[in-house]
Amino acid sequence: MTLLSIGIILYVVLLILVCLRIIYDTKNTTKTVAYLLVAIFIPVFGILLYFTFGINYRKHKLFSEKIANDQAMMKKLKENIMAYTKASLQRNDPALQDNEELANLLLNDIFSPLTSRNQVKLLVNGENKFKEVLTALKEAKHHIHIAYYIYKDDIIGKKIEDILIQKAKEGVQVRFIYDDFGSRSIRKTLVRRLREAGVQAYPFFKVLFILLANRLNYRNHRKIIIIDGQTAFVGGINVSDAYINNEKDQKKLFWRDTHMRIDGPGVYYLQYLFLTDWNFSSEENVQPNEAYFPEPKTEGKGAMVQIASSGPDSTYPTILYSLLAAMALGKKEILITTPYFIPGESMLDAITIAALSGLKIKILVPLKCDIPLVNAAARSYYEDLLNAGVEIYLYQKGFVHAKSVVVDGNLAIVGTANMDFRSFDLNFEVNAIVYDEKFAGEVRDVFYEDLKFAKKIDPEAWRNRHIWVQLGEKVARLFSPIL
Repeated sequence: MTLLSIGIILYVVLLILVCLRIIYDTKNTTKTVAYLLVAIFIPVFGILLYFTFGINYRKHKLFSEKIANDQAMMKKLKENIMAYTKASLQRNDPALQDNEELANLLLNDIFSPLTSRNQVKLLVNGENKFKEVLTALKEAKHHIHIAYYIYKDDIIGKKIEDILIQKAKEGVQVRFIYDDFGSRSIRKTLVRRLREAGVQAYPFFKVLFILLANRLNYRNHRKIIIIDGQTAFVGGINVSDAYINNEKDQKKLFWRDTHMRIDGPGVYYLQYLFLTDWNFSSEENVQPNEAYFPEPKTEGKGAMVQIASSGPDSTYPTILYSLLAAMALGKKEILITTPYFIPGESMLDAITIAALSGLKIKILVPLKCDIPLVNAAARSYYEDLLNAGVEIYLYQKGFVHAKSVVVDGNLAIVGTANMDFRSFDLNFEVNAIVYDEKFAGEVRDVFYEDLKFAKKIDPEAWRNRHIWVQLGEKVARLFSPIL
């Protein structure tokens, strides 16, 4: 028997063992099939891909302590959460009456409080967001909590850095969480400077080469800033010059994105999320107190806000469930903006059912996303939706990175979660849900403004595309659960 024959036999045995492991270890049937296809049809590399991105044997071990600590902190906040929710429900706001089931879902699942009298501000694109952020940071008196998936050591990154350092010198508590994969470029530069200046900075879920498997999954994709427990920023815009549009620079890619500012008790659950992520990253034990959860300063009327979050430490895929619930409550119109559209069967069914029930469904996605395989997989879903009457628009002005949903003009969702398996299942994500006609109307207006720079897909022309193009997209779709 030759060495080649022995090698082939050993590889086949290894492949069988890996396939058995995939079947045993992967709960999701669709994802199981996808990993089996990768392992079988991409020799050697497919197995390496699974052990790098797919295997989850350490997931419970990695996050079990975090889950226990998070639950202990939640017990201390539960009484206030119920009080805020009860007071908000008593207001009988019309926008809430149409969406009370969604509010109850988030309360029962993750104890996310329904908060009222929030002042909310829509921030369209980086150039508008960062002006607001820089001003708010300068006004911090007690603490600044900041967590980002991507943070760059560029012009805007340095501007925020300068303020954080100045505030630390003034005695303000400054805590900074950066995702160790998304922000890997700042580990030895900006992070070092922050620490030397008195800013506390820690990576989320540090990536170690030896333990690479799994650690490229379970990333903290959240973008959160909390100032003095009163003001918060959340949305899709990372800290990078790439997100700031410059009319004078025609060569620069136009980046269309959405963020928002919250002033009021809607900040509280974001604060809870930050503190739990901080304790996990820093191995400290910071506990809630009046300085982190102060009495809200906002008075009079305001918007109702609730936070949806989920991640590998969640009991249920709350982000996915909240989106499904919101769509199920729709009666007239659902507007979706997302850069990565790989919805999975449950989301695909929800959108299809809504469209067949007579709702007007419009989806805005990029003409081309920055990952070709993801782009091909996303396009494989379009025909089914077009057949159901869904309108799909391809954004052409630049790259649309916004993640937003508007339902019936009285409910708006703005956050960090893409409409794909990674956001629903693997990453730590957060969305702000606003039950308010004024704010939802603003997000709706922006959506229709974006459509001016988008091309509507013609269903007939889409069905008649070259068969090889369609085949390529269908093949890419097989890998969608692992993208």
